[in-house]
Amino acid sequence: MSQHCCPAEPAKPTDLRYRRVLWIALAINAAMFVTEIVAGVTAGSVSLQADAWDFLGDAANYGISLFVLGMSLQRRAQASLLKALSMGAFGIWVLGSTLWHVVYATLPDAMTMGAVGFLALIANATVLGLLWRYRGGDSNMRSVWICSRNDVIGNAAVMLAAVGVFGSGTGWPDIVVAAIMAFLALQGTLQIIRQARKELKS
Repeated sequence: MSQHCCPAEPAKPTDLRYRRVLWIALAINAAMFVTEIVAGVTAGSVSLQADAWDFLGDAANYGISLFVLGMSLQRRAQASLLKALSMGAFGIWVLGSTLWHVVYATLPDAMTMGAVGFLALIANATVLGLLWRYRGGDSNMRSVWICSRNDVIGNAAVMLAAVGVFGSGTGWPDIVVAAIMAFLALQGTLQIIRQARKELKS
């Protein structure tokens, strides 16, 4: 990943610009949750619904990050563990929802998936661009970056799933993408937990 090959200059957690970026990111994610959960239920798309709940989780994570800014490294690491657990819970929920759609062989609406997926991609790409300079730093900052990075990957995958559903006439592309999003959430959970635990020990 880009944060490994060219690490960013760690930003100060009290950086006022970082605080403004988090507020903007929180507002974007809250608005997209409402948009995507309605579209996901209407279209019958598990990947859109998964992405919608991810937006809500990210909005909560940005709120937690804002709350602990300026606190000690240990407090920020504890907040990171809380966010990691929420990411893990999201991943497990998506896996369960995906299995439900497998059992009932649902067929989502490809056009709605594609249109809303594109809108979500623009929203998350905007947030990712704003957070780019803050991708280094402690586990709290890094957890925010990982969430946003995974969101962009997930949105691109939803659009590919929409093409797959339209071309194949089956819901399998939607199901596969939802499973990938669950995997990304669980992978991000482990990354954040590892760094947060190191910070708690230091």
